[in-house]
Amino acid sequence: MWYPASVVTPAEAEPVTLAQARTQCHVLSSETHFDALLTQLIADARDVVEQRCGIRIAGQTVVARCDGFADFVRLPVAPVQSVVTVAYVDTAGDDQDLDAGAYDLRADGLEAAIVPAFGQSWPAIRPGSRISVTMVAGFDDVPPSLTQAMLLHIAEAFRTAEPVKVDGWTTFDSRLVNFMRGA
Repeated sequence: MWYPASVVTPAEAEPVTLAQARTQCHVLSSETHFDALLTQLIADARDVVEQRCGIRIAGQTVVARCDGFADFVRLPVAPVQSVVTVAYVDTAGDDQDLDAGAYDLRADGLEAAIVPAFGQSWPAIRPGSRISVTMVAGFDDVPPSLTQAMLLHIAEAFRTAEPVKVDGWTTFDSRLVNFMRGA
């Protein structure tokens, strides 16, 4: 069983630029007072699309944990570009990193698996321990349909954003209010 993946190294760049968001929202480049909001909406839109589609759009390093090597038949993150490390606890209780030559990544689009390399087998792990897989996930070239989905989300969120004052802060949109309150 896979447990929720966590981001180790976030995406360096968003797949939608500020200029694209301005154009989609009909904001002039001289209206820089909207830049902070649009930048936040870009990140929010990527997060929404990633969550709803169960994928990673922009290249990022994530770590996922599972109960056993049998779980490797389908990785919980897609698309996977590379595996950085596979760490486990051996039967003696020592932390180990699996040699990169002991396994192969089979990344076929949105389906990815890790299989033993030819002539290799999985090592025994300590009962009750978890295996950690650190991988780089995301698209090299983001499909236009995902970029368009983000732009549509950004435009709708921008159109419906209303200024709200919370705890002395002025913010937009109830989702940001909830975020500020830690909800």
